[in-house]
Amino acid sequence: MDPAQLRDGAPGGRLAGRVALVTGAASGIGAGIAEGFAREGADLALVDLVPEEAATDVLAAVRQNGGRVSWHVGDVSDESAVAGFTAAALAEHGRVDVLVNNAGIFTQSLLEDMTVEEFDRVVGVNLRGTFLCSRALIGPMLERGWGRVINIASQLGQIGGEEVAHYCASKGGVIALTKAMAREVARRGVLVNAIAPGPVQTPLLDGETEEWRSAKLAELPIGRFAEVAEIVPTAVLLASADGSYYVGQTLGPNGGDVML
Repeated sequence: MDPAQLRDGAPGGRLAGRVALVTGAASGIGAGIAEGFAREGADLALVDLVPEEAATDVLAAVRQNGGRVSWHVGDVSDESAVAGFTAAALAEHGRVDVLVNNAGIFTQSLLEDMTVEEFDRVVGVNLRGTFLCSRALIGPMLERGWGRVINIASQLGQIGGEEVAHYCASKGGVIALTKAMAREVARRGVLVNAIAPGPVQTPLLDGETEEWRSAKLAELPIGRFAEVAEIVPTAVLLASADGSYYVGQTLGPNGGDVML
């Protein structure tokens, strides 16, 4: 790849001139990344299950930074829904340069009690959704010879955890998928990487039991859960020219829960 292609599209921010699609953007890490990208000059196509009226905070934050933004409703685990909102985003913005596969769900259950439906739903959103969104947008990126895919994994996909076998399997799969995708497309200008945060203060963490939260907190060397703002800079790095030599990597803002 010509090194000149690694430079960002325009002055005014590390992501100026870029268009990013972020799934699971209504709250938590997805909303934080959307706001962070907007501050760096990107235009945004945001996706979630909730209607636009339920995402006023993130939309206001993006617009405050001058970014052009569109809102799309869809389930990332549904093939037809993904086809619909990715096509709409491409029509609205002309292209998608950066895809952030952030949409995810979390439930707790012992393996012996876990239903097939619960397992399938978690894997369907977290892993199948990452595949479907990537497949929908990777082609146009390859045609242009430039793109970034950032998959949000989890440190639990690296170390495992009790009562979350399905979640760990889904996020471990995201990490493996990231490596495989990166090997396929890096020479053609598209860089694929993952972020595996530790526990972050988001609605997803609120869904965990107090017992689980207390036990996890006691394990963290840093002694606290992360704030969303502590994850966003890693996404900005991977989306920008500053991350131009990261290929198939899993970066871990995890408070020391995983040390490689």
